[in-house]
Amino acid sequence: MKILILTIFFSLCIYPSFASVYYVAGNGNDTNTGTISQPFLTIQRAQSTIVAGDTVYIRGGNYTMTDAQIAKYTGIWAYVTLLDKSGSAGKRINYWAYPGEKPVFDYSTIKPAGYRINAFQVTGSWIHIRGLEVTGVQVTITTHTQSECFENQGSNNIYEMLSMHDGKAIGFYLNKGGNNLILNCDAYNNWDNVSENQKGGNTDGFGCHPSQYGVGYVNNVFRGCRAWFNSDDGYDCINALEAVTFENCWSFYNGYSTSFGSLGDGNGFKAGGYGVSATPKAPPVIPRNNIRFCLSVRNKANGFYSNHHLGGSNWLNNTAYNNAVNYNMLNRSADYTADVSGYGHNLKNNLGYGARSAEYSNIDFDACNADSNYFNLPVTVTEADFLSVNQSLLTAPREADGSLPVNNFMRLAPGSDLLDKGMDIGYPFKGAAPDLGCFE
Repeated sequence: MKILILTIFFSLCIYPSFASVYYVAGNGNDTNTGTISQPFLTIQRAQSTIVAGDTVYIRGGNYTMTDAQIAKYTGIWAYVTLLDKSGSAGKRINYWAYPGEKPVFDYSTIKPAGYRINAFQVTGSWIHIRGLEVTGVQVTITTHTQSECFENQGSNNIYEMLSMHDGKAIGFYLNKGGNNLILNCDAYNNWDNVSENQKGGNTDGFGCHPSQYGVGYVNNVFRGCRAWFNSDDGYDCINALEAVTFENCWSFYNGYSTSFGSLGDGNGFKAGGYGVSATPKAPPVIPRNNIRFCLSVRNKANGFYSNHHLGGSNWLNNTAYNNAVNYNMLNRSADYTADVSGYGHNLKNNLGYGARSAEYSNIDFDACNADSNYFNLPVTVTEADFLSVNQSLLTAPREADGSLPVNNFMRLAPGSDLLDKGMDIGYPFKGAAPDLGCFE
């Protein structure tokens, strides 16, 4: 037994020796060796050195990015930092903010004419990016276009505690890969006021659009993220050929400028759809997207929106407040010829209050599984049901571990008739039955 214990101990001690640690800092130089005392200047330089299992720590401070640092021009894209080297199962490549520090990457001076700008283009897999802040990503093309803070084309990646704000770009965008987790990230104040009609109708907080049908593009999950004041939608998965999951995410004030001027579409969660064409690019099996335990507040249009989807999705324990329409389940007919009331949806334990136009619309109750929501239960929803409806609490600082802030906003008050009114759908709950809404 002692021999076995010693063997395990020495194997644990030996394993880290195969992994190296490198450092990037604003006062570094790419001719350095990448040690903590001789750090690199750029993440791109660090990537050229690392192998699977290695970690790159990025020191805090401001990094003003320049055109000279663009890693690759290809087609109409300019990739400023290109992460095309992969880790492996059990040996991720880590790009982490140095503990207790905040690295801020400013792209406001990068404006190559005629190119879409991607601040971080990630084509590698088994990568973990944590704690970076990206601001000021530009758009220079005046026709239909988009720039992106992070674009994912790999698999098994983790994007954690990222902040993407005050630019003209989509915060996070995925069109390839599977088994990716976007965890506790914020995207806000992003508005493309340059291209097309300057309304920013292509600038979402988070976009997930798996472009292939098959196992390699499944299981992409957004958890604990916030999106606000993005000029188009908070979360968008139009044209997704595989299912997408949004879990414990918040979306508010999308479709507006920071002064609440009207901009793009302005949906909180746009979950599905393939447009209104009679010949859409739709997969052989229409995916059921998952939207659960999410919060949608004062978006310009719909809080939760099915967006002409060709089938049903799972909408579970969500809360909507003060959107134009809180729940809009609009679908497209199976022959693609007309918009119809939503069918095939699984709507359970959802809660809403204070819609500016309608609490719900476009639900065919006979064709949906929707019998335990505030709009078809014998409950009355008033402001007194909530501990607070103070919207300033939405932008409170995150918890120390990066999770969403814990406060009283839209949490049910003692004595509310919305407590214990839900249906057991397999998730943990307290009391006799689940509460309605996203906060148990």
